[in-house]
Amino acid sequence: MQNIPAQSLGRYLITPLTRLTDSGQYAASVSIRRGMHDRIFRFIPRFDSAANAERYALAQGQHFVLNNQLA
Repeated sequence: MQNIPAQSLGRYLITPLTRLTDSGQYAASVSIRRGMHDRIFRFIPRFDSAANAERYALAQGQHFVLNNQLA
């Protein structure tokens, strides 16, 4: 996986991650950290570029935090 700059949102640190798959497409996942606790979410859609995968992962991470969906 490739590390992409993280974004702070309140008490959370959101880090989008991308990975080039065997098929040549990019998989997206996101790390959401609060203190010492880190949750990783992997997503099913595949993308033609790392930038698109990164934007998707960041948007999903922001959505989880802003809608309090981490419980």
